[in-house]
Amino acid sequence: MSFNTINQAANDQALIGRVTACLASEGSTNPTGDVWAYIWDVASAADVEAAYASALAAGNDNPGGDETVITDQMILSAVQAAPTP
Repeated sequence: MSFNTINQAANDQALIGRVTACLASEGSTNPTGDVWAYIWDVASAADVEAAYASALAAGNDNPGGDETVITDQMILSAVQAAPTP
């Protein structure tokens, strides 16, 4: 696990957008505000971090937006496992 990769993922606008959409689908009434309470949990989830790092190493310029790299299920699982803010 790399703190650098986690930082890159947590600041990836496409991934932030996808986490926001996940929160909205999970019933958040303020997904654009709530995303900041969840993005670090998602970015540091072992499967997300590993997939993100692998995609970067392979030259993928959009790992956070690429559903073949980070699946919706990976995001949903990390959101559901995170402590409620």
